[in-house]
Amino acid sequence: MRRLLPLLLAALATLGLDQASKALVMQRLPYGQPQPLLPHVWLTYVQNPGAAFSLLDGFSPAVRVPFFALASLAALAVVAWAWKSLPGRDRLSELALGLIAGGALGNLLDRLRFTRVIDFIEVGVRGVYTWPVFNVADSAVCAGVGLLLLKALRAPKPKQP
Repeated sequence: MRRLLPLLLAALATLGLDQASKALVMQRLPYGQPQPLLPHVWLTYVQNPGAAFSLLDGFSPAVRVPFFALASLAALAVVAWAWKSLPGRDRLSELALGLIAGGALGNLLDRLRFTRVIDFIEVGVRGVYTWPVFNVADSAVCAGVGLLLLKALRAPKPKQP
């Protein structure tokens, strides 16, 4: 159980921050109107019916919601499998898996409640390029995957015979 604690704490913190930030955005920001936050960063409340880069946004909710719900559940199953496969106590991997789980749960809740995901973070250079609008859950998933990749790249290479 102690080994599960870092993963659970990271997942719950991510989920809480994600859902709280989305509730605040929906309550306080006008839809679709960028609000400057920092240079090259805006808060822009949008609802994304698809996935990353609006993938599958043209499909009906009857197709999209079950598809993305299953994808989220598959991601959570992979997190559980990866956690069980850890050779021992590995706090960095446990944290990374918790970020991924919390992010997957955050966007899953949006899909089940609204049939779409609430996004609000926009970065880029106006008139040149802006990254697609995203949210805390998306950021957590990317950070978790990034941590796992860095860990894999830094792993000692096996000795050649």
